[in-house]
Amino acid sequence: MSKILLHSPFLPMGSMAIVVLVLVVLLVLLVLHPCVFVDAKTTYIVRMKHHALPSEYPTHHHWYSAHLQSLSSSATSDSILYAYTSAYNGFAASLNPEEAQLLRQSDSILGVYEDSVYNLHTTRTPGFLGLNSDFGFWEGHNTQDLHQASHDVIIGVIDTGIWPESMSFDDTGMPEIPSRWRGECESGPDFHPSLCNKKLIGARSFSKGYQMASNDGYFGNPRENQSPRDQDGHGTHTASTAAGSHVANASLLGYARGIARGMAPQARVAAYKTCWSTGCFGSDILAGMDRAISDGVDVLSLSLGGGSAPYYQDTIAIGAFAAMENGVFVSCSAGNSGPNLASLANVAPWIMTVGAGTLDRDFPAYVQLGNGKRFTGVSLYSGQGMNKPVGLVYKEGSNTSSNMCLPGSLDPELIRGKVVVCDRGINARAEKGGVVRDAGGFGMILANTAANGEKLVADSHLLPAVAVGRITGDMIRHYVRSVSKPTAVLSFGGTVVNVRPSPVVAAFSSRGPNLVTPQILKPDVIGPGVNILAAWSESIGPTGLDSDKRKTQFNIMSGTSMSCPHISGLAALMKAAHPEWSPSAIKSALMTTAYTQDNTNSSLRDAAGGAFSNPWGHGAGHVDPHKALSPGLIYDISIDDYIAFLCSLDYGIDHVQAIVKQSNVTCSRKFADPGQLNYPTLSVVFGGKRVVQYTREVTNVGAAGSVYEVATTAPLAVNVMVKPSRLVFTKVGEKKMYTVTFVTSGDAAQTARYGFGSIVWSNDLHVVRSPVAFTWTRL
Repeated sequence: MSKILLHSPFLPMGSMAIVVLVLVVLLVLLVLHPCVFVDAKTTYIVRMKHHALPSEYPTHHHWYSAHLQSLSSSATSDSILYAYTSAYNGFAASLNPEEAQLLRQSDSILGVYEDSVYNLHTTRTPGFLGLNSDFGFWEGHNTQDLHQASHDVIIGVIDTGIWPESMSFDDTGMPEIPSRWRGECESGPDFHPSLCNKKLIGARSFSKGYQMASNDGYFGNPRENQSPRDQDGHGTHTASTAAGSHVANASLLGYARGIARGMAPQARVAAYKTCWSTGCFGSDILAGMDRAISDGVDVLSLSLGGGSAPYYQDTIAIGAFAAMENGVFVSCSAGNSGPNLASLANVAPWIMTVGAGTLDRDFPAYVQLGNGKRFTGVSLYSGQGMNKPVGLVYKEGSNTSSNMCLPGSLDPELIRGKVVVCDRGINARAEKGGVVRDAGGFGMILANTAANGEKLVADSHLLPAVAVGRITGDMIRHYVRSVSKPTAVLSFGGTVVNVRPSPVVAAFSSRGPNLVTPQILKPDVIGPGVNILAAWSESIGPTGLDSDKRKTQFNIMSGTSMSCPHISGLAALMKAAHPEWSPSAIKSALMTTAYTQDNTNSSLRDAAGGAFSNPWGHGAGHVDPHKALSPGLIYDISIDDYIAFLCSLDYGIDHVQAIVKQSNVTCSRKFADPGQLNYPTLSVVFGGKRVVQYTREVTNVGAAGSVYEVATTAPLAVNVMVKPSRLVFTKVGEKKMYTVTFVTSGDAAQTARYGFGSIVWSNDLHVVRSPVAFTWTRL
């Protein structure tokens, strides 16, 4: 190829000289750094077959290193990045493709997978959930008793680290750290162990996977240090949402002013930094989960995720299974790819998959056009509104990307002193405002397109700015094009509470069905995830832009990243109230007591279009911590049940062993259908069948002598039969089974693709509700 280029008659002499120079540089690089071209290394996660450490090796690291070096002469002890012990039987290593292939051929290896990158799913909430009520919502106890018990519960947060100086991690009045705690606070260039206390009891960082992927082992961002300190803000926000201490007079530049506190304000926090400027690498996440399990956390909160993958290739699913085996409740965000169907992340049945809903609080802002029309949007701009109309522009100038307000796309001569309409998409919302400001614009209307629909997110913009939905955006764009001198006035409404209807399923919240296992209904629940006020890192402005030099102790953010730690904190309260319950029991209680009606007594609605939501959007419903603490019945799931579920997926035994840490696991027991798992919700996939039958087992955690009657709902094309229709429990802890048979009409597959219903067991004290999804064809 180089010979052809050098002798091409179409290359001018200057170009030929450049080609020669480039080839010389490449030759020098090849001599100095041959690995760049012939031995490029990347991170692989390796699953070992044997779970017991051979006696001749002092540590797992020694064992893995020896095994690796026995297969490849180029491998060294430094090739091992992590030796996992609690979450995974194996290691992460820096390997070239040839070394990875040699490992795959080894009899001692179950699997070798290239490292993957996961992304972050980015003080009124306790009151909205009813946690400020001072009455006995935990049977025989009051709120103070529950918070006292939560002193012994530890929440591990896998995220971007922690800002330890935040008042949300103040430990005033907290007792000594539980003696069972085995974690620690690591030191770093900007983090001293003394920054931890009785509230923030652990802080670690894991960056070897990130370093391997970033500039050959060096940190790609000079702002980042190898320490637990949060330079992004996301981790501090999620940790304080789950378990932040009470902080009075908290706000974002005056917005949402009030008392900020987490769901479990007396629980302990341990931060595991696994996310960096370019993402969250699977090898680092698994190392964080591995350490958190061995440190002794009770709850793991992960507001991050990737796409759908088989469970044996899903780092988070594998780590979460090990956590579950150790009695750790795992809560994960569902993703922000809604309202698209089948857009979920973190769908393993042993994970609590959390979607997002709105609060009864909003931050309205207004656009008044020169034609007299007034539109409502949202904004967190903290300055003054406009007191007179100014010019309004859209797609001005010759630059074809000026409508997107990309950097360098706006002509200052055309927009100076005016309000600019910017289409949402491509670059960050707040960055568009910065582009307008830097070009001399006075304000911005951030208008959704068809890709975003009506989903709105309030941002703390650097200039007067209002975000509006697609319908409003189209009307504003039409106005700008149709008059010779369009004008606009932007104004801001501050904080508004008691918004109706609420909650509403957030438009961005990822939706089902579950592509990995269609017989498991996901998401599990929704929680508050829109405009959430929580603690923030003071190393970065509220917009996250480098140009934003403002400092604030709190920030308002939206995403399933924000709803996930709400459920993590509630799980900590559940663990405090019922320390003997398994993670599956806690999950069941939160799901079967969730509600599906808003504060207008109407069915939950979907913000994407205003229509009614369904279980693919809200799962079992919106969490209700009061009722979850006393659910009446629970659907429990054992480790053996999960193994039978995995075997029913037709995974090879090696794939099952890649997830389950037991060395002697077999598929001697398997379900005929994955939907036979004792899950609190049901997903019926008819396919070519007319009849689907499932059996469920419920455990009485209410009073002795409890009696429950069943009621069902279903589409007209489905007949539902439950036997028995009445459950009588003579004692606490007693288990009862029931069988439910679903029969669809013969022509249903031609007239319907999907539908929804429910199975409800109830008495005078409890309502135990399980939504049911029906599908006739694969979506």
